[in-house]
Amino acid sequence: MLQLSGFAKTNNLIANPRPVLLRLIGADRVGQLVNSEHDARLFRGGSLAEGFEWVVTFEAHRTEAEQVANSKQIIVLPDHFGYLGDGDVIRFVPGRNAIRVLFRATASANYFLLTERCNHYCLMCSQPPKDIDDSWLAAEMQELLPLLPVSTPFLGLTGGEPTLLGEDFFDLLSTAKALIPDTAVHILSNGRAFQDFEFASRYASLNHRHLSLGIPLYSIDPEVHDYVVQSKGAFDETVKGILNLGALGQKVEVRVVVHKQTCNGLLELSEYIFRNLTFVDHITFMGLEITGFTRANMDKLWIDPFEYRGELRSAVQFLAAAKMNVSVYNHQLCVLDPSIHRYARQSISDWKNEYLDECSNCSRRDECGGFFSSSKLAHSAHIAAFQ
Repeated sequence: MLQLSGFAKTNNLIANPRPVLLRLIGADRVGQLVNSEHDARLFRGGSLAEGFEWVVTFEAHRTEAEQVANSKQIIVLPDHFGYLGDGDVIRFVPGRNAIRVLFRATASANYFLLTERCNHYCLMCSQPPKDIDDSWLAAEMQELLPLLPVSTPFLGLTGGEPTLLGEDFFDLLSTAKALIPDTAVHILSNGRAFQDFEFASRYASLNHRHLSLGIPLYSIDPEVHDYVVQSKGAFDETVKGILNLGALGQKVEVRVVVHKQTCNGLLELSEYIFRNLTFVDHITFMGLEITGFTRANMDKLWIDPFEYRGELRSAVQFLAAAKMNVSVYNHQLCVLDPSIHRYARQSISDWKNEYLDECSNCSRRDECGGFFSSSKLAHSAHIAAFQ
């Protein structure tokens, strides 16, 4: 698991209370300085080019960096941040000397938290909502977008509920379209804002070719869905939102987190999606991440994935037979019925993806999705290496 935040040491720092975003420029690109305010030379030895106000290095190279940096502002990171490379972006907070990795150029997926506010209170929420003014997150995202490579393959936008940003929500999507038009942008939303056809129409009018929404639907029983998200009337508003988006030709992924409250109705939910939401682009059945509210609700949520493997198999096979695009996320191959292995994806972000000791000699480890780092709190009793 990669560590994304921590604390640095500094040298020659100019007093500045404001957090700064720094795009790291490797030795091979020092002649391509674009933004002196945000570009920092990533130093692992050698010489330093002119024009850089910032130098980012590691403890192993600290002495050499201080010898050649003269009056440049130096940030010294612990060596476990050595995975950072050219094109990565970090946030540095002077005064606290705190750093946070925001973007990794080599990552298959980069997700960005836009707000912690939400109108759901899901039993298994991994980012428990807060009723606070966190508009700085959207402002930081606007500052970050110009620093990203045009070739960035994917961005994920999440919350809280991103649509609660209002104007900032649309401004961010417009900026992304203008600066990185070929980047796939996937928004995780509960979909309820799109029940308002005017709101859905404005979203569609962005005319972003690579924009999509991931919206959760947990049961065909409105009471079950509303209980899981802890919001009365959520099922009706979510379905109406999905239907509006479909009528406007927008890309929608339906997400189903499988746990004790949802696992017994997966086939019926698949049939409902096929009959009523045939236009959706993707359906994903997702394993539980044991973090956030999940830890407090383990008695209501936890079930060994091996116990619902038959129900999951039937749901996946039904959608596949109906020629719908279906995947299984966050599950290990050894707990899935072999007939649906082809639909399992390596979906867990690399910075929080781990494997158990039992997996060390597994012949299919490279194909398997592995575990969330939080799975040490609970995982299937049926983990077994393929020989």
